[in-house]
Amino acid sequence: MAATAPQQLVQYVVLRGDLRWPRGALVAQACHAALAVLHAHYAHPDSAAYLAERGRMRTVVLEAPDEGALTTLAETLKEHSVDHEMWIEQPENIATCIALRPYPKDQVHQYLKKFKLLK
Repeated sequence: MAATAPQQLVQYVVLRGDLRWPRGALVAQACHAALAVLHAHYAHPDSAAYLAERGRMRTVVLEAPDEGALTTLAETLKEHSVDHEMWIEQPENIATCIALRPYPKDQVHQYLKKFKLLK
């Protein structure tokens, strides 16, 4: 019997597309959210496996059109017990980004498929 190959893990990051901030500031928001969710779920086996991949990690950065879409996504993820972090930039108190902990794509893609790749 052939062994089944493990599913590739993906970390999804969803950044607001309506923020007219410098590119570096937007990248920082995505980094903050990605690190926060990995820190919160560091002990999860999928997080450990993802981090062990080092140069082969797969991260997909998507775009939410506005804060409302980001908030709706957060509510949906919470309803379905999908581990994630919403990054709220302080002191402005602006929701900028959501990052999911690493998941097999087929477990979470259904919640993200309406979002396009960030351009």
